[in-house]
Parts: sequence; structure tokens; C-alpha cells
Amino acid sequence: MMFTLRQIYESFRFAWKALKSNLLRTVLSLLGVTIGIFAIITVLTLVDSLEKNIKDSLNFIGSGVIYVQKWPWLPESGGEYKWWEFWRRPTPSFAEYKMLQQNLKHASAMAIAVDRENMIIKRDNNSIGQVRLVGGSEGYDKIFEVPVEKGRYLTLDELGTGRNVAVIGYQVAKALFPNDEDAIGKPIKVKNVQFNVVGVVKEEGAGFFGNNSNDYAVIVPYNAFRKLYQTGTGRWNETESYIGIKGFDADVGLVELENEVRGMLRGKRGVRPTQKDNFAINRPEAIMNVISGVFDVVGIAGWIIGGFSMLVGGFGIANIMFVSVKERTPIIGLQKSMGAKNYFILFQFLFEAVFLSMIGGLAGLFLTFLITLIPLGSLVVTLSVKNVVLGLGVSSVIGLVSGIVPAAVAARLDPVIAIRA
Repeated sequence: MMFTLRQIYESFRFAWKALKSNLLRTVLSLLGVTIGIFAIITVLTLVDSLEKNIKDSLNFIGSGVIYVQKWPWLPESGGEYKWWEFWRRPTPSFAEYKMLQQNLKHASAMAIAVDRENMIIKRDNNSIGQVRLVGGSEGYDKIFEVPVEKGRYLTLDELGTGRNVAVIGYQVAKALFPNDEDAIGKPIKVKNVQFNVVGVVKEEGAGFFGNNSNDYAVIVPYNAFRKLYQTGTGRWNETESYIGIKGFDADVGLVELENEVRGMLRGKRGVRPTQKDNFAINRPEAIMNVISGVFDVVGIAGWIIGGFSMLVGGFGIANIMFVSVKERTPIIGLQKSMGAKNYFILFQFLFEAVFLSMIGGLAGLFLTFLITLIPLGSLVVTLSVKNVVLGLGVSSVIGLVSGIVPAAVAARLDPVIAIRA
């Protein structure tokens, strides 16, 4: 143990001495490693941060949930998006929702819902536009997150009878009830129909895709929404409802739930065995997989770009080590004449090469950290511990590979010839 610590100390001492005595040469040689680590870790950091921000913004579609809808989110079978085959499909109906609710065995929660964008909500002389009106049935709050900060969520009685009550978003409450006025129990108007506010959702902030949070949403009972707009009858030209179904954790991949839903809906709609489904079963995981695939390609591009810089940096470190071996040849001869083994000399120069390379890697990580301090709007860039460890690991490997040949040359020096040099 003491021997290893002494080797590390000697390596650090020689490396630091080389760094101080030949500062410009060392810095220029390590520049390739610095740029390489900076390029790779910056790309990976941006990719990880962007992917996390996008996935967090997609939390509004829930997790562990499948959606029965008219339109598929992605092309079926990975081919062309055949919209002309989808637009005449019937929309999921309230009767289908009740049938599934009564018969599904692999569902832990279920809701039928409908959205309508760009609504204008009024209250006395105040109004706000670009609001998303949501009609949700029983179980909507179990499919989607609705963190109520003031008041309460909709009761089962209100949801079942379709009372004119609403849970409003933070920005909607701020616009309609300024100066911190309490919104609970106060009336608002949706399409000139009065709804009483029973709850205000906690502020969520703008997502990566813009206005997809509950801040600009008004949630009303599904049956109350049906009084305003035609929906839930199954007709192809109505405001389109969708059914969200949450599975159990034991159903890995929600395979059993999806098969059960598909079989029941095909039977309910009278779809023959030889016919295709006239509905879509959408899953958030499909979008996540597409996003991950795109970012994997970007990450590979970052490795390729940074790899060329690190290749140059590796040659630079090898050059430093060859010069260092040349300069310290008499010292090597003296160490060998006093009984130093070949592996002692080998490890001494390898540790020095790794140390120098890690200095370049730390410089690259520091530059990446500076990037994270630059404000990029809604994109929050974070340098993760995983990427820090990866950067130090890659720089260590570069130093090891670059220093192995010079270290081997030093270890094989004849002590008599080395001392004479």
C-alpha cells in the first residue's frame, strides 16, 4: 500500500514539475484532450438535459397509461401516416367508456376526457384567452396529475351529475381574480355558461412545448362539457373524446391491458377478425422511444466530433511523455542501478500520463460547467455526476493509452546506458 502511494506521489510530483517547467508546451499538448472532453461532455449534457426537459413536459400525458383515440400518435407499423384512413373513424364514446369501466380486469384507473383549445374564460370585466377547457370524468385525476393548491378537486357526485363546477389553473385564477382575490366559490363564465370555482391548481410553469401545463386550463365534469359541445356519442365529426386507462404495475409493458382493451372494443364495434382496428391505442412510451432514438444519434455524433480532438490530444500527451523520458533518462538509470524494478518505472510514467490527461479532462469539464450557467429559457442544463465521472474516465483512458508506449520505453532502458546519457 505504501509502495503504491509513493508511486502516485512521485508521479504527481514529476507531472507537476513538467507542467510548471514547460507550461506552454504542456498546455498546448493537453488542449486536444480539453477540447475533446468539452465537446463530448457538453453534447451529452445538452442531450441529457434536453431529453429530461422534453420527458418532463410530456408528464401531462401520464405514465403507465394507454389511450383509446381516433387518431394514432405515430404512423402504424412504422410506415406512412395514412390520415385518409383515420379521419372517418368513430370517436370513443361514453357508452364504450362505461362498457370498459364495467368489464376491464387489468385497469387500476380509467377516465373519458375531452379537450378544447383557445377558449375565452370570463369573470365580470376580466377575461383570459388561449385557455384549454378540459372535460374529465371520474378517475381523471388518477390518470393525470391535478395538484390542487386551494379548494378541492371535483367530487364524484359533481362528476356523475355534470354540475357546473370547475377547477381552474394558476394563470387563469391570476387573470380572473387579480390582487390575490380568493377564487373559491366565485362564478366564471365558459361560453356564457356560469361555472362555480371549487379549486385552483398549483402553479406548474410553462413546459418545454409551451402551454401544456394546467396553468392555463379549466377542468370541468365531462357531463358538464357535453352540455356545451357535442361529444361522447361516437360520431366521427364531433369534438373528439379519448379514454385514458391506467394499468397495474404487475402488468409489465401493459401487454395484458392493451390486449383486453383491443378485444373488447373490437367486439363492441363489431369489427370482423379480418378487418383492421377502427380505433387507435396510443402509448406515451412510443413517443419516449422516438425521442430517445433521436438523442442517441446526436450523442453518437458528439462522440465522433470529440473523438478526433481526443485523438490529437492523445498524440500530444504521448509527445510530452517521450520528451519526459528523454529528459529523465539519467534519473531512470540511477533508479535502476539502486534496484528499481521495470514495473516501478513503467507505473511511474503511466501515472504521470494519466494525471496530465485528467488535468485536460478537468479543464474540459470546467468549460462544460460554465455552459450550464448560461440561461437558455425553459431549457434547464445540468451537468450530471454521471457525465462528470464519464469525462474523468475517458480522459484517464486517453492518458493510459497515450502513456503506455513511452512508459514501456523507459522501463526497458539499460541502467548503464541511461546513466551515461
